[in-house]
Amino acid sequence: MKLVTFTQHQQTRIGALVGDHVVDGLGDPQLPTDMITFLNAGQAASTALQTLIDSGKYRLALSGVQLHAPVPRPGKYLAISLNYPDHIAETGKERPEYPSFFTKQSTCVIGHGDAIHKPLVSDKLDYEGELAFVIGQRCRHVPLEKAHEVIAGFTIANDVSVRDWQIRSPTMMIGKSFDTCGPLGPWLVTADEIGDPHDLDIKTWVDDELRQNSNTQHMLFNCYEMVAYLSQAMTLEPGDVISTGTPSGVGVKMSPRGYLRVGQTVRVEIAKIGVLSNTVISESAAF
Repeated sequence: MKLVTFTQHQQTRIGALVGDHVVDGLGDPQLPTDMITFLNAGQAASTALQTLIDSGKYRLALSGVQLHAPVPRPGKYLAISLNYPDHIAETGKERPEYPSFFTKQSTCVIGHGDAIHKPLVSDKLDYEGELAFVIGQRCRHVPLEKAHEVIAGFTIANDVSVRDWQIRSPTMMIGKSFDTCGPLGPWLVTADEIGDPHDLDIKTWVDDELRQNSNTQHMLFNCYEMVAYLSQAMTLEPGDVISTGTPSGVGVKMSPRGYLRVGQTVRVEIAKIGVLSNTVISESAAF
């Protein structure tokens, strides 16, 4: 199932993608209208949405709705750094002994087709194509062998980074959390449709130039290890987003630097999920 958050006629709700149509969750008035509540509702909500899909009714043309990030405002957005050996090599840093995470503030999240703003205060705007997963149930101290059970599904992330602001703090948080620096989408593919998340091709283009080309099999710490590690410290909740790191090819390590410019479009493609595309525009100076 491909879960979506979308707006039609100024009303935002959840649904499922089927071909070039969206199955409207409003077809069942008992279904939650936001993704976090939907995930909290568990198997009963998934079964109800599958019933709508099977009915063949309540279908809207994808071209006639506005997609948002599958989880527009996650409770937590955690991202791992230095998780691909080739990216570690291009940074010149040491291979980490333990997973190292930073936070992206939820106000940075945008959806497929939304614009990335080139900040007024920096010209060092960069991309990082990544696989992300979304937690599907409240959990703590999850054993590694059961970690797959708490993942609702997978989506595409672009960990957009303002590099000069990123290096100002050891936590990297501010440079990772500028408004619009968290594209997610275009939908959330449920875990049963993905199968093994650790064998997915991942590619990033800037306009027509392929900048990143890898496979999730190269991650140092896999998705299940991230769940087990994080859940030792904190409760993970439905709708929490965890991004799994980027391979080599980031703009800051190109010669000359490959920072994003106004008018350029970043496309991140991951096998079995789709393509997340966002174009860079100038940030407004409005207060």
